[in-house]
Amino acid sequence: MELPKMISVDDHVVEPPDLWSARLPAKYRDRGPRVNRKKGVLNGLARGGFLVADEAPDDPKAVWVDEWVYEDRRMIIPSGQMQVHHLRDLHYLSMVTYDDMPPGVWQQAARLADMDANHCEASLMFPTVPRFCGQTFLESQDREVALACVRVWNDWMIDEWCGGAGRGRLIPMEIIPLWDVDLAAAEVRRCATKGSFAVSFSECPPHLGLPSIFGDYWHPLWEACEETGTVVNMHIGSSSKFGEPRGTDVPPFVGKSMSFQNSLLCFGDWLASGKLETFKTLKIVLSEGQVGWMPFVAGRFDNEWELKDLWERDLHQRVPNLPSTYIRGRVYGCIFDDLAGLRVRDQIGMSQIMWENDYPHGDTSFPNSRQMAEKLIDAAGLDESEVYALLRGNAIECYGLQRFGIMH
Repeated sequence: MELPKMISVDDHVVEPPDLWSARLPAKYRDRGPRVNRKKGVLNGLARGGFLVADEAPDDPKAVWVDEWVYEDRRMIIPSGQMQVHHLRDLHYLSMVTYDDMPPGVWQQAARLADMDANHCEASLMFPTVPRFCGQTFLESQDREVALACVRVWNDWMIDEWCGGAGRGRLIPMEIIPLWDVDLAAAEVRRCATKGSFAVSFSECPPHLGLPSIFGDYWHPLWEACEETGTVVNMHIGSSSKFGEPRGTDVPPFVGKSMSFQNSLLCFGDWLASGKLETFKTLKIVLSEGQVGWMPFVAGRFDNEWELKDLWERDLHQRVPNLPSTYIRGRVYGCIFDDLAGLRVRDQIGMSQIMWENDYPHGDTSFPNSRQMAEKLIDAAGLDESEVYALLRGNAIECYGLQRFGIMH
Protein backbone atom coordinates (compact mmCIF):
# COMPACT_ATOMS: atom_id res chain seq x y z
CA MET A 1 0.00 0.00 0.00
CA GLU A 2 1.06 3.64 -0.40
CA LEU A 3 2.06 4.84 3.06
CA PRO A 4 -0.02 7.92 3.99
CA LYS A 5 1.76 11.07 5.13
CA MET A 6 2.40 10.92 8.86
CA ILE A 7 1.09 13.15 11.61
CA SER A 8 3.48 13.16 14.57
CA VAL A 9 1.85 14.00 17.91
CA ASP A 10 5.10 14.29 19.85
CA ASP A 11 7.92 16.46 18.56
CA HIS A 12 9.89 19.28 20.16
CA VAL A 13 10.95 22.82 19.34
CA VAL A 14 13.95 24.78 20.63
CA GLU A 15 12.93 28.37 21.25
CA PRO A 16 14.62 31.16 19.25
CA PRO A 17 17.25 33.02 21.32
CA ASP A 18 15.22 36.25 21.28
CA LEU A 19 11.81 34.73 22.01
CA TRP A 20 11.30 36.55 25.33
CA SER A 21 13.83 39.37 25.01
CA ALA A 22 12.09 40.62 21.86
CA ARG A 23 8.47 39.98 22.88
CA LEU A 24 8.05 40.59 26.62
CA PRO A 25 6.71 44.00 27.67
CA ALA A 26 9.65 46.38 28.13
CA LYS A 27 9.31 46.42 31.93
CA TYR A 28 9.94 42.66 32.08
CA ARG A 29 12.62 42.12 29.45
CA ASP A 30 15.62 42.26 31.75
CA ARG A 31 13.91 39.71 34.02
CA GLY A 32 12.78 37.21 31.38
CA PRO A 33 14.78 34.35 29.82
CA ARG A 34 17.60 35.53 27.57
CA VAL A 35 20.68 34.03 25.94
CA ASN A 36 24.28 34.68 26.94
CA ARG A 37 27.21 33.36 24.92
CA LYS A 38 30.34 32.41 26.80
CA LYS A 39 33.38 30.18 26.62
CA GLY A 40 33.16 27.51 29.26
CA VAL A 41 33.69 23.96 30.46
CA LEU A 42 30.96 21.51 31.43
CA ASN A 43 30.21 21.36 35.16
CA GLY A 44 27.32 18.92 35.42
CA LEU A 45 23.57 18.79 35.05
CA ALA A 46 20.91 21.21 36.18
CA ARG A 47 17.17 20.74 36.70
CA GLY A 48 15.25 19.66 33.64
CA GLY A 49 18.17 17.93 31.94
CA PHE A 50 19.97 21.19 31.15
CA LEU A 51 23.74 21.54 31.43
CA VAL A 52 25.80 23.90 33.57
CA ALA A 53 29.12 25.36 32.41
CA ASP A 54 31.78 27.35 34.22
CA GLU A 55 33.17 30.31 32.34
CA ALA A 56 36.80 29.49 31.51
CA PRO A 57 38.05 31.53 28.55
CA ASP A 58 41.66 30.38 29.02
CA ASP A 59 40.98 26.68 29.52
CA PRO A 60 42.10 24.69 26.43
CA LYS A 61 39.04 22.43 26.87
CA ALA A 62 36.58 25.33 26.91
CA VAL A 63 34.09 25.73 24.07
CA TRP A 64 31.75 28.50 23.01
CA VAL A 65 28.26 27.83 24.27
CA ASP A 66 24.91 29.62 24.49
CA GLU A 67 23.29 29.51 27.90
CA TRP A 68 19.81 30.63 28.85
CA VAL A 69 19.75 33.02 31.81
CA TYR A 70 16.56 33.32 33.87
CA GLU A 71 16.47 34.60 37.46
CA ASP A 72 19.21 32.64 39.28
CA ARG A 73 19.34 29.85 36.72
CA ARG A 74 21.90 29.20 34.01
CA MET A 75 20.66 26.59 31.52
CA ILE A 76 22.45 25.10 28.52
CA ILE A 77 20.45 22.92 26.16
CA PRO A 78 22.42 19.67 25.64
CA SER A 79 23.08 18.52 22.11
CA GLY A 80 21.10 15.37 22.92
CA GLN A 81 17.92 17.40 22.63
CA MET A 82 18.73 18.15 18.99
CA GLN A 83 20.51 15.05 17.67
CA VAL A 84 19.63 15.42 14.01
CA HIS A 85 21.70 16.16 10.91
CA HIS A 86 25.32 17.00 11.82
CA LEU A 87 24.68 16.61 15.58
CA ARG A 88 23.35 13.07 15.18
CA ASP A 89 26.44 11.29 16.52
CA LEU A 90 27.49 13.89 19.07
CA HIS A 91 27.38 12.78 22.72
CA TYR A 92 24.20 13.78 24.54
CA LEU A 93 26.06 16.05 26.99
CA SER A 94 27.94 18.06 24.37
CA MET A 95 27.53 21.86 24.47
CA VAL A 96 26.73 23.94 21.40
CA THR A 97 25.69 27.42 20.32
CA TYR A 98 22.71 28.40 18.20
CA ASP A 99 25.13 28.65 15.29
CA ASP A 100 25.84 24.92 15.71
CA MET A 101 22.20 23.85 15.96
CA PRO A 102 20.52 22.27 12.92
CA PRO A 103 18.17 25.03 11.68
CA GLY A 104 15.15 22.72 11.77
CA VAL A 105 15.18 22.59 15.56
CA TRP A 106 14.32 26.30 15.88
CA GLN A 107 13.56 27.80 12.46
CA GLN A 108 10.17 27.26 10.84
CA ALA A 109 11.17 26.95 7.18
CA ALA A 110 13.90 24.44 7.97
CA ARG A 111 11.53 22.45 10.20
CA LEU A 112 8.98 22.19 7.40
CA ALA A 113 11.73 21.04 5.03
CA ASP A 114 12.79 18.35 7.51
CA MET A 115 9.18 17.23 7.80
CA ASP A 116 8.93 16.97 4.02
CA ALA A 117 12.09 14.86 3.94
CA ASN A 118 10.64 12.63 6.65
CA HIS A 119 7.24 11.87 5.03
CA CYS A 120 5.56 13.93 7.75
CA GLU A 121 2.64 16.25 7.01
CA ALA A 122 1.88 17.69 10.45
CA SER A 123 3.50 17.88 13.87
CA LEU A 124 2.48 18.75 17.43
CA MET A 125 5.37 19.80 19.65
CA PHE A 126 6.47 20.39 23.21
CA PRO A 127 8.65 23.23 24.59
CA THR A 128 12.34 23.06 25.50
CA VAL A 129 13.37 26.06 27.64
CA PRO A 130 10.04 26.11 29.58
CA ARG A 131 10.38 22.28 29.85
CA PHE A 132 7.62 19.89 28.84
CA CYS A 133 4.73 21.52 30.72
CA GLY A 134 6.21 24.84 31.80
CA GLN A 135 8.06 23.71 34.94
CA THR A 136 10.71 26.40 34.43
CA PHE A 137 8.11 29.10 35.06
CA LEU A 138 6.47 27.15 37.89
CA GLU A 139 9.82 27.22 39.71
CA SER A 140 10.28 30.96 39.22
CA GLN A 141 10.33 33.51 42.04
CA ASP A 142 8.59 36.37 40.23
CA ARG A 143 5.19 34.98 39.22
CA GLU A 144 4.14 38.22 37.51
CA VAL A 145 7.03 37.91 35.06
CA ALA A 146 6.49 34.15 34.79
CA LEU A 147 2.86 34.63 33.74
CA ALA A 148 3.95 37.12 31.09
CA CYS A 149 6.55 34.57 29.87
CA VAL A 150 3.92 31.84 29.59
CA ARG A 151 1.68 34.09 27.52
CA VAL A 152 4.56 35.20 25.30
CA TRP A 153 5.48 31.57 24.62
CA ASN A 154 1.88 30.69 23.76
CA ASP A 155 1.44 33.69 21.47
CA TRP A 156 4.70 32.86 19.68
CA MET A 157 3.70 29.20 19.34
CA ILE A 158 0.24 29.98 17.93
CA ASP A 159 0.87 33.12 15.88
CA GLU A 160 4.45 32.68 14.67
CA TRP A 161 5.73 29.12 14.87
CA CYS A 162 2.40 27.60 13.79
CA GLY A 163 1.33 30.55 11.65
CA GLY A 164 2.03 31.52 8.06
CA ALA A 165 3.61 28.66 6.14
CA GLY A 166 3.23 26.48 9.23
CA ARG A 167 -0.56 26.77 9.33
CA GLY A 168 -2.06 23.28 9.14
CA ARG A 169 1.35 21.63 9.44
CA LEU A 170 2.71 22.83 12.79
CA ILE A 171 -0.07 22.25 15.31
CA PRO A 172 -0.03 24.53 18.39
CA MET A 173 -0.04 23.36 22.00
CA GLU A 174 0.02 25.79 24.92
CA ILE A 175 1.60 25.72 28.35
CA ILE A 176 -0.20 27.09 31.42
CA PRO A 177 0.67 28.88 34.68
CA LEU A 178 0.67 25.72 36.77
CA TRP A 179 0.82 27.60 40.06
CA ASP A 180 -2.74 28.98 39.77
CA VAL A 181 -5.55 26.78 38.45
CA ASP A 182 -7.85 29.72 37.67
CA LEU A 183 -5.14 31.45 35.66
CA ALA A 184 -4.45 28.11 33.96
CA ALA A 185 -8.11 27.70 32.97
CA ALA A 186 -8.21 31.28 31.70
CA GLU A 187 -5.11 30.67 29.58
CA VAL A 188 -6.67 27.56 28.02
CA ARG A 189 -9.71 29.62 27.03
CA ARG A 190 -7.55 32.49 25.75
CA CYS A 191 -5.45 30.14 23.62
CA ALA A 192 -8.56 28.41 22.25
CA THR A 193 -9.82 31.75 20.94
CA LYS A 194 -6.46 32.10 19.16
CA GLY A 195 -6.64 28.62 17.64
CA SER A 196 -4.88 26.23 20.04
CA PHE A 197 -6.72 23.15 21.29
CA ALA A 198 -4.00 21.16 23.06
CA VAL A 199 -2.38 21.84 26.43
CA SER A 200 0.66 20.33 28.10
CA PHE A 201 0.18 19.13 31.68
CA SER A 202 2.19 17.07 34.17
CA GLU A 203 1.88 13.30 34.37
CA CYS A 204 2.35 13.56 38.17
CA PRO A 205 1.65 17.05 39.59
CA PRO A 206 2.64 16.13 43.19
CA HIS A 207 6.23 15.65 42.02
CA LEU A 208 6.11 19.37 41.20
CA GLY A 209 4.66 20.29 44.60
CA LEU A 210 1.14 20.59 43.13
CA PRO A 211 -2.16 18.89 44.07
CA SER A 212 -2.86 15.51 42.51
CA ILE A 213 -5.66 14.94 40.04
CA PHE A 214 -7.69 12.97 42.60
CA GLY A 215 -9.23 15.95 44.38
CA ASP A 216 -11.27 18.84 42.99
CA TYR A 217 -8.43 21.35 42.74
CA TRP A 218 -7.92 20.99 38.97
CA HIS A 219 -11.63 20.98 38.10
CA PRO A 220 -11.61 24.54 36.66
CA LEU A 221 -8.86 23.45 34.27
CA TRP A 222 -10.70 20.30 33.14
CA GLU A 223 -13.88 22.35 32.71
CA ALA A 224 -12.02 24.79 30.46
CA CYS A 225 -10.51 21.95 28.44
CA GLU A 226 -13.87 20.23 28.01
CA GLU A 227 -15.60 23.49 27.11
CA THR A 228 -13.03 24.36 24.41
CA GLY A 229 -12.31 20.84 23.14
CA THR A 230 -8.71 21.11 24.36
CA VAL A 231 -6.76 17.84 24.66
CA VAL A 232 -4.59 17.28 27.77
CA ASN A 233 -1.09 16.03 26.86
CA MET A 234 1.24 14.51 29.47
CA HIS A 235 4.77 13.85 28.25
CA ILE A 236 7.11 11.53 30.13
CA GLY A 237 9.30 13.72 32.33
CA SER A 238 6.66 16.43 32.68
CA SER A 239 6.80 15.73 36.42
CA SER A 240 10.55 16.53 36.35
CA LYS A 241 11.17 12.98 37.46
CA PHE A 242 11.91 9.62 35.85
CA GLY A 243 11.07 6.74 38.18
CA GLU A 244 12.33 6.21 41.71
CA PRO A 245 16.09 6.10 42.43
CA ARG A 246 17.28 2.60 43.23
CA GLY A 247 20.91 3.37 43.92
CA THR A 248 23.68 5.51 42.54
CA ASP A 249 25.16 2.86 40.24
CA VAL A 250 22.13 2.25 37.98
CA PRO A 251 23.31 3.11 34.46
CA PRO A 252 21.42 5.72 32.42
CA PHE A 253 20.52 3.01 29.90
CA VAL A 254 18.11 1.51 32.46
CA GLY A 255 16.32 4.76 33.19
CA LYS A 256 15.99 5.61 29.51
CA SER A 257 14.57 2.18 28.68
CA MET A 258 12.10 2.32 31.57
CA SER A 259 10.94 5.91 31.08
CA PHE A 260 7.47 4.65 30.11
CA GLN A 261 6.84 4.07 33.85
CA ASN A 262 5.75 7.70 34.16
CA SER A 263 3.00 7.14 31.60
CA LEU A 264 2.00 3.84 33.21
CA LEU A 265 1.47 5.47 36.60
CA CYS A 266 -0.32 8.44 35.04
CA PHE A 267 -2.63 6.06 33.17
CA GLY A 268 -3.56 4.36 36.45
CA ASP A 269 -4.20 7.65 38.20
CA TRP A 270 -6.61 8.81 35.52
CA LEU A 271 -8.49 5.49 35.39
CA ALA A 272 -8.96 5.55 39.18
CA SER A 273 -9.61 9.27 39.61
CA GLY A 274 -13.17 9.39 38.31
CA LYS A 275 -12.32 12.45 36.21
CA LEU A 276 -13.12 10.62 32.97
CA GLU A 277 -16.58 9.99 34.41
CA THR A 278 -17.11 13.55 35.63
CA PHE A 279 -15.77 15.18 32.46
CA LYS A 280 -17.36 12.97 29.87
CA THR A 281 -15.74 14.40 26.74
CA LEU A 282 -12.28 15.19 28.12
CA LYS A 283 -9.43 13.52 26.20
CA ILE A 284 -5.94 12.79 27.51
CA VAL A 285 -2.75 11.75 25.69
CA LEU A 286 0.22 9.92 27.23
CA SER A 287 3.07 11.26 25.13
CA GLU A 288 6.16 9.12 24.48
CA GLY A 289 4.93 6.40 26.83
CA GLN A 290 4.35 3.60 24.26
CA VAL A 291 1.30 1.32 24.66
CA GLY A 292 2.29 -2.34 25.03
CA TRP A 293 1.73 -2.22 28.79
CA MET A 294 -1.79 -0.75 28.55
CA PRO A 295 -3.85 -3.98 28.28
CA PHE A 296 -2.18 -5.52 31.31
CA VAL A 297 -2.58 -2.40 33.47
CA ALA A 298 -6.18 -1.88 32.40
CA GLY A 299 -6.89 -5.52 33.26
CA ARG A 300 -5.34 -5.13 36.69
CA PHE A 301 -7.52 -2.08 37.41
CA ASP A 302 -10.63 -3.92 36.21
CA ASN A 303 -9.84 -6.89 38.48
CA GLU A 304 -9.28 -4.72 41.53
CA TRP A 305 -12.38 -2.65 40.73
CA GLU A 306 -14.44 -5.85 41.06
CA LEU A 307 -13.09 -6.25 44.61
CA LYS A 308 -14.15 -2.74 45.61
CA ASP A 309 -15.35 -3.55 49.11
CA LEU A 310 -11.90 -4.80 50.06
CA TRP A 311 -10.27 -1.47 49.21
CA GLU A 312 -12.62 1.51 49.48
CA ARG A 313 -16.36 1.81 49.88
CA ASP A 314 -16.98 4.71 47.52
CA LEU A 315 -14.96 3.37 44.60
CA HIS A 316 -18.01 2.56 42.47
CA GLN A 317 -19.47 5.99 43.14
CA ARG A 318 -16.32 7.66 41.87
CA VAL A 319 -15.72 5.15 39.04
CA PRO A 320 -19.15 3.63 38.29
CA ASN A 321 -17.97 1.62 35.27
CA LEU A 322 -15.10 -0.76 34.67
CA PRO A 323 -11.93 1.37 34.41
CA SER A 324 -11.06 -0.04 30.99
CA THR A 325 -14.34 1.24 29.53
CA TYR A 326 -13.08 4.82 29.82
CA ILE A 327 -10.20 4.24 27.40
CA ARG A 328 -11.96 4.18 24.01
CA GLY A 329 -12.16 7.65 22.54
CA ARG A 330 -10.70 9.22 25.68
CA VAL A 331 -7.20 7.91 26.49
CA TYR A 332 -4.51 7.83 23.79
CA GLY A 333 -1.01 6.41 23.71
CA CYS A 334 1.82 7.26 21.32
CA ILE A 335 4.45 5.02 19.73
CA PHE A 336 7.41 5.08 17.38
CA ASP A 337 8.99 1.67 18.02
CA ASP A 338 6.44 -0.36 20.01
CA LEU A 339 5.92 -3.60 18.09
CA ALA A 340 4.54 -5.36 21.17
CA GLY A 341 1.87 -2.68 21.50
CA LEU A 342 0.80 -3.01 17.88
CA ARG A 343 0.53 -6.77 18.25
CA VAL A 344 -2.03 -6.33 21.05
CA ARG A 345 -3.79 -3.44 19.33
CA ASP A 346 -7.20 -5.12 19.53
CA GLN A 347 -6.95 -5.16 23.33
CA ILE A 348 -5.98 -1.51 23.49
CA GLY A 349 -8.17 -0.36 20.63
CA MET A 350 -6.48 0.57 17.38
CA SER A 351 -8.30 3.90 17.61
CA GLN A 352 -6.24 4.85 20.68
CA ILE A 353 -2.73 4.56 19.21
CA MET A 354 -1.02 7.50 17.53
CA TRP A 355 2.36 7.97 15.82
CA GLU A 356 5.21 10.16 17.05
CA ASN A 357 8.63 11.03 15.61
CA ASP A 358 10.17 12.71 18.69
CA TYR A 359 12.12 15.09 16.45
CA PRO A 360 14.80 16.30 17.24
CA HIS A 361 15.62 14.24 20.33
CA GLY A 362 18.23 11.51 20.29
CA ASP A 363 15.76 8.65 19.86
CA THR A 364 13.92 10.32 16.98
CA SER A 365 13.13 8.18 13.97
CA PHE A 366 14.07 11.15 11.72
CA PRO A 367 15.01 10.97 8.89
CA ASN A 368 13.87 7.34 8.65
CA SER A 369 10.36 7.53 10.12
CA ARG A 370 8.82 6.13 6.96
CA GLN A 371 11.13 3.11 6.95
CA MET A 372 10.58 2.51 10.69
CA ALA A 373 6.81 2.69 10.24
CA GLU A 374 6.91 0.28 7.30
CA LYS A 375 8.95 -2.19 9.34
CA LEU A 376 6.52 -2.05 12.27
CA ILE A 377 3.47 -2.27 10.02
CA ASP A 378 4.82 -5.35 8.29
CA ALA A 379 5.86 -7.07 11.52
CA ALA A 380 2.51 -6.37 13.22
CA GLY A 381 0.44 -7.26 10.16
CA LEU A 382 -1.56 -4.03 10.08
CA ASP A 383 -4.16 -3.70 7.34
CA GLU A 384 -4.70 -0.53 5.31
CA SER A 385 -7.33 0.95 7.63
CA GLU A 386 -5.12 0.31 10.67
CA VAL A 387 -2.14 1.95 8.98
CA TYR A 388 -4.22 5.04 8.25
CA ALA A 389 -5.48 5.14 11.84
CA LEU A 390 -1.98 4.86 13.29
CA LEU A 391 -0.20 7.34 11.05
CA ARG A 392 -2.85 10.06 10.82
CA GLY A 393 -6.52 9.14 11.32
CA ASN A 394 -6.40 8.85 15.10
CA ALA A 395 -4.53 12.13 15.44
CA ILE A 396 -7.10 13.91 13.26
CA GLU A 397 -9.91 12.57 15.42
CA CYS A 398 -8.20 13.14 18.78
CA TYR A 399 -7.12 16.73 18.18
CA GLY A 400 -9.91 17.79 15.82
CA LEU A 401 -7.37 18.64 13.15
CA GLN A 402 -10.17 19.47 10.73
CA ARG A 403 -9.93 22.90 12.40
CA PHE A 404 -6.52 23.22 10.72
CA GLY A 405 -7.68 22.07 7.30
CA ILE A 406 -6.60 18.44 7.73
CA MET A 407 -9.76 16.64 6.67
CA HIS A 408 -8.58 13.06 6.06
